[in-house]
Amino acid sequence: MVAGLILAAGESSRMGRDKALLTYRGRTFLETIIGSLREASVERIALVLGHHAEEIQRAVQLRGVEVVVNAAYRLGQTSSLQAGLRALEAPELEAVVLCLVDHPAVSAATVRQLIDSFRTSSSPVVIPTHQGQHGHPVVISRALFAELLSLGTDEGADAVIRKHRAATQFVDVGDPGILLDVDDLETFQRLG
Repeated sequence: MVAGLILAAGESSRMGRDKALLTYRGRTFLETIIGSLREASVERIALVLGHHAEEIQRAVQLRGVEVVVNAAYRLGQTSSLQAGLRALEAPELEAVVLCLVDHPAVSAATVRQLIDSFRTSSSPVVIPTHQGQHGHPVVISRALFAELLSLGTDEGADAVIRKHRAATQFVDVGDPGILLDVDDLETFQRLG
């Protein structure tokens, strides 16, 4: 089984409001990402919240999503990744599709393509590319979970991913949404 893991615990300080609740095509970023995962037949989805966790849970329909509240979210994204991996732990878990809340424009077809590539290649990491640039979401194999769980809070997942670069599968996708990182108001206003 490949599960979805959405990281949405940060303070969205550059944006000035919670990215999870921003809207894209009539739905919140969170609803959009959850919808894309479900449409791609991802059955198990975990969402890591931190800043404004209660407000977000009240504002968004999260039925069927496992919500993990990371009380240590101020320690950074690695602490949220680790909280999500611990919550998803199960013998049948093969990998996670790691989604960031500020990348709402990724299509379900792209998610499906990345999962299919993981299943056929058995690579430890599958990264989408578009016009030569790497994007999100990333599929991470269970084989790397122990390394990710042992990272210090000052280390990013990139440290582990870079270590396995030679075995990483890069998948060219026709989806510019993998590159669309909505980090500030200016980028949000350009969002189509």
